[in-house]
Amino acid sequence: VQLQASGGGSVQPGGSLRLSCEGSGFTLLYYAVSWFRQAPGKEREGVACITSSDGPAYYADSVKGRFTVYRDSDKNVVYLQMNGLEPDDTAVYYCAANYGKGHVELSKSWPLVGQYGYWGQGTQVTVSS
Repeated sequence: VQLQASGGGSVQPGGSLRLSCEGSGFTLLYYAVSWFRQAPGKEREGVACITSSDGPAYYADSVKGRFTVYRDSDKNVVYLQMNGLEPDDTAVYYCAANYGKGHVELSKSWPLVGQYGYWGQGTQVTVSS
């Protein structure tokens, strides 16, 4: 059971990137999948969450209206489309999966790092001019 995060890179402010989180050994559709990020010297923070079985998605206030999380179930991948990138978005981005929590419970708790049993390796996103 593995998660593989990819798609990071360097962009100018206002640019876009799409991160991918691919699952192997399990079906991501049955898991809530969240994206987190960690900047140097800062704690890991939740960015976005898509709940299982195409339930609702949740976003950090700092990315609402700019980032979109969605699934391609045929490919067993969860994407994070990031538009309007800002220098403060610079961080290592991680995806994580949770099995068993419904969307009602996750509506408040999704940013809590400790409830995710599976983590992908990080992918670096750098936004600078």
